[in-house]
Amino acid sequence: MADNKKSALYWAPRILGILSMLFLAVFALDVFGEGYRFGELLVALFMHLIPSFVLLVALIVAWRKERWGGGLYIFLGILYIWMFWDQGDWASYLIIAGPLFLTGILFLLNDWITRSQASTENDQQEP
Repeated sequence: MADNKKSALYWAPRILGILSMLFLAVFALDVFGEGYRFGELLVALFMHLIPSFVLLVALIVAWRKERWGGGLYIFLGILYIWMFWDQGDWASYLIIAGPLFLTGILFLLNDWITRSQASTENDQQEP
């Protein structure tokens, strides 16, 4: 039972991170309807995919170092709200920054539980 919970807590932020990245990448598809020439289209597509690339880097960091990645996801959520404070509304903050905060919290929670279990196991092994 504990392994199932650990497995779910391990995979939940990773899957949520991937889904968040893909969700933002969908918004890049609007460049295809703008009538750009091929070179302009590639530049516009790259520019629209920059937020997804940032989330990809955050996911790679979080996958290897959960504490750093969790903090990075929370930072990105705060950064989004700060950058678009005057332009957005609460729905956009919940839709974009909400999953970032949740992903970061889940990464930090998994790191905390893993570390506490490791320290408990070390305490039990000492005579």
